[in-house]
Amino acid sequence: MDALSERNPRVVSAVKLQRAAHRRKTGLFLAEGANAVTAALETGRVRELFYSLAAAKRDVALIAGADADGVRTTLVSDRAAEHLGETVTAPGLVAVCEQLDVPLGQILDGAPRMLAVPVEIAEPGNAGTLIRVADAVGADGVVLAGDAVDPHNGKCVRASAGSLFHVPIARSRSIDATLDALSSAGITLLATTAHGEVVLDDADDILTGPVAWLFGNEAHGLDPAVAARADHRIRIPIHGRAESLNLAAAAAICLYANARVQHAK
Repeated sequence: MDALSERNPRVVSAVKLQRAAHRRKTGLFLAEGANAVTAALETGRVRELFYSLAAAKRDVALIAGADADGVRTTLVSDRAAEHLGETVTAPGLVAVCEQLDVPLGQILDGAPRMLAVPVEIAEPGNAGTLIRVADAVGADGVVLAGDAVDPHNGKCVRASAGSLFHVPIARSRSIDATLDALSSAGITLLATTAHGEVVLDDADDILTGPVAWLFGNEAHGLDPAVAARADHRIRIPIHGRAESLNLAAAAAICLYANARVQHAK
């Protein structure tokens, strides 16, 4: 089988998906590496799987399984694999996938008990890590509210380590409409702020019911007006000298505290 070069139209079209504008236009995105590709294949969202000769030797079962499931599998040259990959050392395994965000209403229809709602999250690595944490704790969805990063951004997909395909994700540009919809669904809104009136350690009673955690932007935190709309403002106790916590770290602490309460016997 001849390997496709970086000039092949299918490869060129796939490489364009590294750009947000092309993802918006096509409704497609790239998943890179064995973790993400395996998760993508499990959801049946893969349109085409590109692989290098090295990947053909390393990921034999994965590629064969995709082929058996009717996915178009395509050998590409090493140079084409480098173009398709966005990491310094390209894994040589890249899937073209259908985008996977769903309407907020679809998540709410499932009567969620724990949601992560990053508000105007800007850094794709943080977004991917937060999605990974939400998956790990068994959250029912992630809602990217306001002017947020594209969850199909390559760095976000890689940081999620496959979890992007496991957790329902919604994008909701209007913050007010998002909060209205969550409240109308009977979900308690929890804002994470440095000066919240409720300490996380004392929040167990609040965490027994359906909750949505509002996490602020990396640089500016939660807008005070958004925090004011929450039912409670929660603060993570800091016992050392650190001034604050990274967004993804704060989300992990809050969501795991929530999971502990909701899964308690």
